[in-house]
Amino acid sequence: MGALDGVKILDLSSALAGPYCTMMLADMGAEVIKVEPPEGDVSRSWGPPFIEGESSYFLSINRNKKSIVINLKSEKGKEIVLKLAEKCDVFVENFRPGVTKRLGVDYETVKKVNPKIIYCSISGFGQEGPYRDYPAFDQILQGMGGLMSITGEPGRPPVKVGIPITDIAAGMFAAYGIVCALFYREKTGKGQYVDVSMLDSQVAWLTYQAGRYFATGEIPGPIGSGHPLIVPYQAFKTKDGYINIAAGNDNLFRSLCKVLGVEHLADDPRFNTNPKRVENREELVKILEEIFVQKTTSEWLELIRKAGVPCGPIYNVADVVNDPQVLFRKMVVEIDHPKSGRIKVTGVPVKLSESPGDVRLPPPMLGQHTVDILKFLGYSDEDISKLKDEGVVK
Repeated sequence: MGALDGVKILDLSSALAGPYCTMMLADMGAEVIKVEPPEGDVSRSWGPPFIEGESSYFLSINRNKKSIVINLKSEKGKEIVLKLAEKCDVFVENFRPGVTKRLGVDYETVKKVNPKIIYCSISGFGQEGPYRDYPAFDQILQGMGGLMSITGEPGRPPVKVGIPITDIAAGMFAAYGIVCALFYREKTGKGQYVDVSMLDSQVAWLTYQAGRYFATGEIPGPIGSGHPLIVPYQAFKTKDGYINIAAGNDNLFRSLCKVLGVEHLADDPRFNTNPKRVENREELVKILEEIFVQKTTSEWLELIRKAGVPCGPIYNVADVVNDPQVLFRKMVVEIDHPKSGRIKVTGVPVKLSESPGDVRLPPPMLGQHTVDILKFLGYSDEDISKLKDEGVVK
């Protein structure tokens, strides 16, 4: 039994932030009904690559869900959505602010048919404020959320993080907010509105970088693979590649110096405390760079791990998904898809001892569950056939 068994979620979201949120909840046992327009979730068209015509992007974030196609621009389509909302615990959408009201499925309308509903809106900038109507994608929010100003190398053009991290952050915060609201409802019987924005999520993630600015007034910038407040804490070139080193305190730095054969550096007044190492970063890094190129990455990993200093290789995606620790933790899962065959997806990262999450269902085909869901609502075969003919469902 999953932690969220019995929770029904009506998911009108598309692309990534909303679908990532509902995937997290579905992994923990919630039943997710994914409402798609006749053309399907926009991410179904994102590619290549496609696996037997199915977008690998869509497949990566939509497992454990059921798909129903509804034309929300029709009155009968809106009627079906409200009937579903009446029977669900949670409603998730990531339209631009104001769109759900025009469609007649906004919070105030849904609350009339289900006062206990937890209604979650995910948007680029939030439901209120001067930017509420701005369109947004991850690329835009990585810039406006400050990430691109602190990522990359000094003096180089802006660089974004290699995954759509602002979408994923908003999806994770939305899932967090929904679970908090469910817990509150369990205690009070009251539903509520959950407003999550990609921008807010990025501001929250600025953490110590914002803290640096608040403390000093100095604007943080990019420093490559290094850390602004800890040294040495970065990637170093080796004889055959690179290695990541994270000497996060003075004891670890001393241990690192010992294994590198430069133990005297730990007592050098330029480097004997972390603030001193930060102050004299360039000198220390230059010394260490000359040492690390003398051995291969694997040779250094063996020596430094024995010394108890955090270190690691820099994997590509193929390395990650074939790593023995990743496989042991079931972070790569295989599942049978009705069209694409046997596919691989990433696993469930939160391991619960009593109510573990799992990958139960493959990502759905477009409208795969339309008939079943309509029958659950009480529609007859004749009703469904008529709705299809009228273009209300598919």
